Amino acid sequence: MPSKSLEELASFCKRRGFVFQGSDIYGGVKGIYDYGPMGVELIKNIRRHWWNSVVYNRDDVEGLEASLISHRKAWQYSGHEDGFSDPLVVCMKCGLRMRQDKMVDTTKCDSCKASELAPPKDFKLMIGLSVGATEGELNAYLRPETATLTYINFKNILDCTSRKIPFGIAQTGKAFRNEIAPRNFLFRLREFEQAELQFFVNPKTDMEWFEKWKADRMAWWTDIMGIPAERLRFTEHEQLIFYAKAAFDIEYKFPYGFDEVEGVHNRQDYDLGSHTKAQDEFDIKAKVRKNTDSTAKLSYTDPATNETYIPFVIETAMGTNRCFTAVLDNAYTEEDFGDGNTRIVLKLHPRLSPVKAAIIPLAKNVPEIVAMAEEIRKSLKFLGTGRIMLENSGNVGKSYRRHDEIGTPLCITVDHQSLEDKTITIRDRDSMEQIRLPASELRDYFANFYRTL
Repeated sequence: MPSKSLEELASFCKRRGFVFQGSDIYGGVKGIYDYGPMGVELIKNIRRHWWNSVVYNRDDVEGLEASLISHRKAWQYSGHEDGFSDPLVVCMKCGLRMRQDKMVDTTKCDSCKASELAPPKDFKLMIGLSVGATEGELNAYLRPETATLTYINFKNILDCTSRKIPFGIAQTGKAFRNEIAPRNFLFRLREFEQAELQFFVNPKTDMEWFEKWKADRMAWWTDIMGIPAERLRFTEHEQLIFYAKAAFDIEYKFPYGFDEVEGVHNRQDYDLGSHTKAQDEFDIKAKVRKNTDSTAKLSYTDPATNETYIPFVIETAMGTNRCFTAVLDNAYTEEDFGDGNTRIVLKLHPRLSPVKAAIIPLAKNVPEIVAMAEEIRKSLKFLGTGRIMLENSGNVGKSYRRHDEIGTPLCITVDHQSLEDKTITIRDRDSMEQIRLPASELRDYFANFYRTL
């Protein structure tokens, strides 16, 4: 069963080296987290399989890694500077700052229950910067999303690749928002990671592509991330933002209920059109362009028909940290075998496991056993499946339990018999079944186990 609460999951993540509170030795920073030795492996595996699915396994998507800092104008024309805010309410009694749309009761403080509340006001979510300028002059922002930087690179990628519509641009990376009330562990953060695809289509085929991407993205969650279909659902937006034609969220059932992990949106031509405004205004109103305005018309001319249009955008936007949390929560399992015999096991799909195999010498003080274990580790390491660990604790039982908890699919034990007949024991994480195998056959066994992942 998944974890009972996100607090339980957060405690487990710290204990087993998945996630730590950011700057925790100084009291921590809310909404900021660091990924430990196991967490960094898991999140890298999630990124890799997203990229494989969206880019490498297709012939119509290019990649991009844009800067974290971008020109203020980009966020003015995108509409973020004027409209990207949350309603902030401050309790006049205890000083608590709350998002009005997330309050339990908008007439009372969530903490002290006082009714002395300041009138709500817009709280800007973007983090402004002064880059190479006079102190205090706002001329840039830390990006609050990756999508806008994809749109302003549309023409660059179109020109350098000779792509034809339909095609997409994929990007993963950090984004930053000055959240009023970060919450739910890794769900709502001030520094977070996104994996987003902007797929550019002819306006005549937009809904056909929208439905295709909806199906593809849900299949990725079930088939690649290993999330059971019953723990996922599509939820259609009841009220569409003004530029959207259609919008659905993929939601995962967290311990507190269903919540969004990815969005699939038909954004029409709003985004490319927004960054073409400066060019349009120049054509009509002026003979000299201001050098800070956009100089590119982000339109497309079909070479076959000579039709010119601003492409519609079908967007898939996944929160990588939210995916990480959902995958961990789904895999977290407590098993009770009776008579006080219990274990916690992280039943991750092997393709996502931080450690692919643990090599365990039965006796850490027997040099021949340790040497054989090290040779096995080296031979498996060069297969390139991922991290292979030598677990030289001298206690096989504790080593098994530790690797159950971090999701290691296979534990390979070298013992005294191994020195005599060159065989080893392989233990399966989920079934706990063990088989004895000649060490000479281990590479093939291991390669076959991971070949289809």
